[in-house]
Amino acid sequence: MDTSETHAWTPRALVAVICLAQVLVQIGAFFWPALLPGMMPLWQLSNSEAGWITASFYGAYMLAVPVLVTLTDRVDPKRVYLFGVAATALGHMLFGLLADGFWSAVFMRALTGMGWAGTYMTGLKLLADRVDAKMMSRATAGHAASIGISGALSFALGDLLATAFGWRSAFLLASLSAAVAWLLVALVVPSQIERAKPRKDGSALYDFRPVFRNTSAMAYALVYCVHTLEMSALRGWGVAFLAYVAVATGASQANLLSPALIATGLGLIGTFASVAGNEGAIRFGRKRLIVSAMLASIVVGACIGFIGPMSYALACALVTVYGLVIWLDSSSLTAGTAGTAEPSRRGATLAVHSMLGYAGGFVGPLLIGWTLDLSGGMSPLGWGASFLAISGLMLVALIVFCTIWPRELEGDRAKGHWRR
Repeated sequence: MDTSETHAWTPRALVAVICLAQVLVQIGAFFWPALLPGMMPLWQLSNSEAGWITASFYGAYMLAVPVLVTLTDRVDPKRVYLFGVAATALGHMLFGLLADGFWSAVFMRALTGMGWAGTYMTGLKLLADRVDAKMMSRATAGHAASIGISGALSFALGDLLATAFGWRSAFLLASLSAAVAWLLVALVVPSQIERAKPRKDGSALYDFRPVFRNTSAMAYALVYCVHTLEMSALRGWGVAFLAYVAVATGASQANLLSPALIATGLGLIGTFASVAGNEGAIRFGRKRLIVSAMLASIVVGACIGFIGPMSYALACALVTVYGLVIWLDSSSLTAGTAGTAEPSRRGATLAVHSMLGYAGGFVGPLLIGWTLDLSGGMSPLGWGASFLAISGLMLVALIVFCTIWPRELEGDRAKGHWRR
């Protein structure tokens, strides 16, 4: 490890600190979509304008992440991370104090998205430089779990705070939470004294060609792209799908188990599935776990839209199972990319990994919407074709993954022909 001074904190404790910081940073991430139904009439926003405000977060992330995360190959990741947390806190604070319509909201959500680009994969890089290879896989799972849990709770907390204190106070409290995370990391996490040396091959910092030539890391990253596409499609349209089924079948159960409640629970269940999946990857082989999860998601995705509309209870069960198998390999894929990256290019590799993931996340909801429109709107045929399209892309990703067949990580156990 390239750590700085001798520090009393153990690697396990440092993992816990970074995970706690990620919870504090991420807790306000979904306040805007949680409050969207009330903000649209307040600001007289059209659906398109509301969508652009939401998309500005992801757009800024995609533009900033290759710059900020790659920079960690030359600069102490702690410094980049603190910059990202500061941008997040500032974005939330300005939104709470000054946002009053479309353009101000777009700018401030974009600032928050840039901040997230400086904390998500940068936090993972910070851990990768400070823990050994065996612990890295579990650190990645814990990192993903902290983000998943706080992200899921963000919806409910945003609504609760806005109801009790007003929407501006909700964003100001999110800013305060991020500021606490900044202090926690600044005071506890050790800095790196040694700076990364220039690469022996003379390649520039932002030369991504060596990253793309690392076939093992790219195999995990390409599957992560489609994985995130699939995840965002379910997140973006799962509530609408369940609401359609509830209306179409006249389900009384929807009063007790609403589509939103199912989606919230799915976020929490998916987080634990991701952690369990990574443990399965360590014990039984990473490639075995990933291939199994991809096959399961292809099968469920191909069926859910066609047979889910038969009953609301069946649709809820299928959505839950679908989410479980989607989230199952989430941490395993990110750990695979980080673990097979060249140490001197780990930041650049994670930047590409994250950029591909958020590109997929941007496309997933659009693909569902386009397919629904092309098939005549919401119907069993429309939903079936939409989810089938997602499954088709996952099948292509599975073929690519099996063709490249990347390396396992140190500490992963693989047996027989799975080692190939």
